[in-house]
Amino acid sequence: MKQGTGAVLRVDSDAEGQAPSSRFPGFHKLTLEQRLAELARRHGLSSEDLELLRSAETLPLGTANTMIENAVGTFSLPLGLGLNLQVNGRDYLVPMAVEEPSVVAAVSFAAKIVREAGGFTADADDPLMIGQVQVTRYGDPTIAAEKIRAHKEQILALANSFHPSMQRRGGGARDVEVRLLPAPEGSKGEPLLVVHLVIDTQEAMGANLINTMAEGVAPLIEQITGGHVYLRILSNLADRRLARASCQIPLAALADFDMPGPVIAEGISQASRFARADPYRAATHNKGIMNGIDAVAIATGQDWRAIEAGAHAFACRDGQYRPLSQWYVEDSHLVGRIELPLALGTVGGPIKIHPGVQLALKLMGTHGAREMSMVFAAVGLAQNFAAIRALGSIGIQKGHMALHARCVAVTAGARGDHVEKVAHLLVKSGTVKVDKAREILASLGPADAHGLPERS
Repeated sequence: MKQGTGAVLRVDSDAEGQAPSSRFPGFHKLTLEQRLAELARRHGLSSEDLELLRSAETLPLGTANTMIENAVGTFSLPLGLGLNLQVNGRDYLVPMAVEEPSVVAAVSFAAKIVREAGGFTADADDPLMIGQVQVTRYGDPTIAAEKIRAHKEQILALANSFHPSMQRRGGGARDVEVRLLPAPEGSKGEPLLVVHLVIDTQEAMGANLINTMAEGVAPLIEQITGGHVYLRILSNLADRRLARASCQIPLAALADFDMPGPVIAEGISQASRFARADPYRAATHNKGIMNGIDAVAIATGQDWRAIEAGAHAFACRDGQYRPLSQWYVEDSHLVGRIELPLALGTVGGPIKIHPGVQLALKLMGTHGAREMSMVFAAVGLAQNFAAIRALGSIGIQKGHMALHARCVAVTAGARGDHVEKVAHLLVKSGTVKVDKAREILASLGPADAHGLPERS
């Protein structure tokens, strides 16, 4: 198809049976209604889907009241679409709920560069999670550990009796492990004896079923060891449930900012080297990765707090906090790789009862939790690439402040078509501040009625 001009999109055709293309050239230039119409055309959205997107309330208050205690309302975040993402040869639209202006644009831009270089390659482990059972007053630690191992099959059978349908689907408790940990420094008493139930949670994130199994086997473990159980709960360090993504970009494709590709690549690899050496830098490096992953997690109803906890624990698994991704130059390509725990679900929690989550999952079009985790990993790597590409060249603020200018314009009182006008003039002036925005706004005539509504 021909390249469109102005607010007209180029339509990327797809082979029969394949997912719709994630390429939407010019999508950001369209009005909200034009974007919705294009989504409906490509993805077969119903009139109810479109009304849900138009509405400020994607979660009915009655439903919210069943989800948490003391509910008094709902809280909204902007929902955007990360574009251009291609993972293992398949296209994905990425729903992202986030308030920071640069996140969606960064993912879309980075994904376009990677797409033109062949896209992301990704894989993910089986959905194995760990339930922990803490045992105390067990006597001789070696004997207690051997007793637990000797009763492994009995423990597994009991655990699976609490979720027989999960076992029938191929999941359930798979293994029993025993860990003996030294007493914490400065404390007295016996070594810590911890029993791990390794559980295949299938399409669930798994917290509830893991906790049920861990609590269910606790009396048997007490009986076997003669000890006393205290904590029995899942671990959010889901290091048996890792997802990985990678990409390779020809150096020539990185040229930008009047800088050659090899120079951009060197800046990126040096930023990666810095993060590997310094926890202070690694924390910010990983925060950038999680900017993308958290936004998709929130939009799709995942436990983003568990994802964050697992990712940061995994980052310091060797005793020093390190980056979740690495970038380096190899054979005239910039190579990026990421690996992190991703405990995701397509069932349970708010997923089946939150209309906005259901619509986000429909737009993304993944088939199962493992495929979803591959997309999440690719989003994290794309977000990371966009950030350190800027950091290693012209700096982060130029692009970020250009996107931030719209928020500054609205804060200054801009409405309707004045928002983009004021934002453009702010960036042109080099001063993205509210006072400057008010000065610009005062020089403009009345705004058109369309756009953001006036506040009452």
